[in-house]
Amino acid sequence: MLGALSQEVSRNMSSRPVTVSAELQVALVVPGATSLPVKASLAYDAIDPYAVRVTFHTGAGDAVQWTFARQLLTDGVTAPTGVGDVRTWPAGSDRGPVVCLSLSSPSGNALFEIPVPELVEFLTMTYAAVPTGAETDHVDVEAELADLLLIDPEG
Repeated sequence: MLGALSQEVSRNMSSRPVTVSAELQVALVVPGATSLPVKASLAYDAIDPYAVRVTFHTGAGDAVQWTFARQLLTDGVTAPTGVGDVRTWPAGSDRGPVVCLSLSSPSGNALFEIPVPELVEFLTMTYAAVPTGAETDHVDVEAELADLLLIDPEG
């Protein structure tokens, strides 16, 4: 069944959320067959303010994780967006409004339907953690450059 949602928010001392996570059921679209329910974990961390991680739990302890721009999910609620490996667009299904999430990799392609109400609730919480335009306030540019250049930021 789509629509099961549980969320967890961790907060820092200022009581602003710094991480947001949600567990929900999505549908894996199978051409020529009935869609399959898949448990998905969505995670957002203010340390990486532009990104969302989605982990698909495929059973038997297996999981597949994708990381992509939060904006792709946000824009996909109202319009088609994305190019290449990750694309999103709004659609309707027999379960109500969904955001279609198309993922492509060298090992295959997958199309998921994410229920809009649960996705919007998750995204709303991420924007409470880090509002649009405030992402750079959460990025340690010197540390990121040090990582890229393999430099010790302390020394």
